[in-house]
Amino acid sequence: MSGTVFFLRNLQETAVFAKQLAIAAEPGDVICLDGDLGAGKTALTQQIAKGLGVPDSCYVTSPSFSILHEYPGRIPLYHMDFYRLADETEVEDLGFEEFFYFSGLTVIEWSVRAEALIPSSRLLLKITIEESLIRRVEVDYGDGSWEKRLESFFAREQFKK
Repeated sequence: MSGTVFFLRNLQETAVFAKQLAIAAEPGDVICLDGDLGAGKTALTQQIAKGLGVPDSCYVTSPSFSILHEYPGRIPLYHMDFYRLADETEVEDLGFEEFFYFSGLTVIEWSVRAEALIPSSRLLLKITIEESLIRRVEVDYGDGSWEKRLESFFAREQFKK
């Protein structure tokens, strides 16, 4: 995995990072979140939603059973969870890959189940539990512009290794 490795030490740092992702997000972007159960994928998505201006009346939950939730914001948020899907053929059969090219931000939990379908310009965040609240995040910028868009954020001292 190429890119950056950093640590989120608490929910406040998660919120700061998510807000930066929301600010940097452009229509048609895809953010992939992979990691074990309880690693914080949905918590990060909730904070991204806040950063996008999703109204508080729209409670962001994991779409484990419905697979997709859509929320209004500065740009629409398409929140997907592929945990219950076997592989990319199910994603294709359900037609979810077309959301990757819509005018919103697509955030996918368990994206590894549909790797072959996801645009190479995606941002991939692999989240690992280090301690009870500390998360290690491996960033793969893909072949898009995410590295440039997040450059100033990762220059901050608190997010260096």
